[in-house]
Amino acid sequence: METEGEAQGKAQGPASPTLNRRIRADIEAKILSGEWGPGHRIPYEHELMAQYGCARMTVNKVVSELAAAGLVERRRRAGSFVAAPRIQSAILQIPDIEAEVTARGEAYRYELLRLERRPASRAAPVEWELAPRGRVLEIECRHMAGSRPFALERRLINISAVPEAEAVDFARQSPSSWLVTHVPWTAAEHKITAVNAVPEMAKLLDIPDASACLELQRRTWRGDENITTVRQTFRGDLFDLIARFTPAQASGGG
Repeated sequence: METEGEAQGKAQGPASPTLNRRIRADIEAKILSGEWGPGHRIPYEHELMAQYGCARMTVNKVVSELAAAGLVERRRRAGSFVAAPRIQSAILQIPDIEAEVTARGEAYRYELLRLERRPASRAAPVEWELAPRGRVLEIECRHMAGSRPFALERRLINISAVPEAEAVDFARQSPSSWLVTHVPWTAAEHKITAVNAVPEMAKLLDIPDASACLELQRRTWRGDENITTVRQTFRGDLFDLIARFTPAQASGGG
């Protein structure tokens, strides 16, 4: 026997891509905010059909996408549930710059230096891997601790993966804080390097040329989809990385 939701969905026909994105964004927001924690059952498909007035095919596609991204796990005859993150624990966590500065008792301030929307460059491997044949949002900004520069950031966002980023005013909000609160992710990779400040970098960080700096590079995925890549450069005299771990977390004896 046909349910009311199924009848309504059939009457309306296929949903638009905008509705698909809306349903997915609504579910992702609840997972990301912690409102729906790991193990929480998301609404059954017929419940979503009734809520959004769409066909079963639409909600099935959305749930399948969430499952492929690692945010949801489907259990036969039981429904779909919020999945536990399927990422490896990192001994060293990338810091929250605003929290780091605030914890020092200093006032945090953010400055947007440059923003550009453009096609990914095939000549730049990092860009092409992030968004092959697509477009990127390139953002350069500076993080301040009181009156002193604390770090520089250059970030690329895959517009195809995160189209809503184009409407964000990054002159008022840092890209890292916006991404953390709006875009779920399932895997990340980071690389730590010691670098010497070239003249332009040294000027922006208010340090002598060739001063020691710490550079953190990070890439983030949602399922198989590249979301963002970022390079953050910290003044060596203001920042250090500290990690605490147990023998079970470390490999080898050194």
